[in-house]
Amino acid sequence: QVQLVESGGGFVQPGGSLRLSCAVSGFSGFTFDYYAIGWFRLAPGKEREAVSCIGSSDGNSYYVDSVKGRFTSSRDNAKNTVYLQMHSLKTEAPAVYYCAAAEMLYCSKDMGVVDFGSWGQGTQVTVSS
Repeated sequence: QVQLVESGGGFVQPGGSLRLSCAVSGFSGFTFDYYAIGWFRLAPGKEREAVSCIGSSDGNSYYVDSVKGRFTSSRDNAKNTVYLQMHSLKTEAPAVYYCAAAEMLYCSKDMGVVDFGSWGQGTQVTVSS
């Protein structure tokens, strides 16, 4: 089983930045490099939305259209950690950001909730003036 722990959420003003981290661990023999990591967010009254996905190398990543150019996902395979750097944050309802792991090397643009088998507990992001 894979465990994921998010951190870095908080309160930020519109236009500000936050960096979320997702620390990943697993069973004996677990190889972080074999997992694609997705970021999702859940706002009150809405469905969980896929934000980004990063494959085994930084060169394979996807983003939802609404965050392209503002969010960047990266990974440090030596630290078993994935990051979501968020810039130019917009005023919107508070959302909980989750990271999730899928046992595959590459992301595809159509990946969704059902493709990810392990999830973290989430970290809340609030953008407000």
